[in-house]
Amino acid sequence: MPKESGRKVVATNRKARHDYHVLDTYEAGMALMGTEVKSLREGRASLVDGFAMFYNDELYLENVYIPEYLNGSWTNHAARRRRKLLLHREELNKISHKIRESGFTIVPLQLYFLDGRAKVEIAVARGKKDYDKRQTLREQQDKREALRAMRERNRG
Repeated sequence: MPKESGRKVVATNRKARHDYHVLDTYEAGMALMGTEVKSLREGRASLVDGFAMFYNDELYLENVYIPEYLNGSWTNHAARRRRKLLLHREELNKISHKIRESGFTIVPLQLYFLDGRAKVEIAVARGKKDYDKRQTLREQQDKREALRAMRERNRG
């Protein structure tokens, strides 16, 4: 059986880019149980309420929903359990120094398989204020309208 290659996205947290200014992104592995991997391969997960926290100098992903595997037995996992993130010590130190400042948090952006291994893209982010969100939406709308106007002009 050939080994998987490429990137297969399981879940994306689109709300995170709306609610936060993303400063740095990191790719991390995850310590998962077998039934979690099987459930992810079926494409079932949600990152909406997820965040990461440090416990004893290790980074854990919390509140990420990976539903129980339907064909699992007594070995099934809890759907919202704490999952350890696998990063190099240097990366962990960089992240911990950045989030010590107030207003910074760690949010998951994307959950995917890379060459058969489950990975999560996490970001060090600062929360947006309401006026920042409105300004971002306005910029996106203006950009769409400009592209629409150019397309109409080029057509005829």
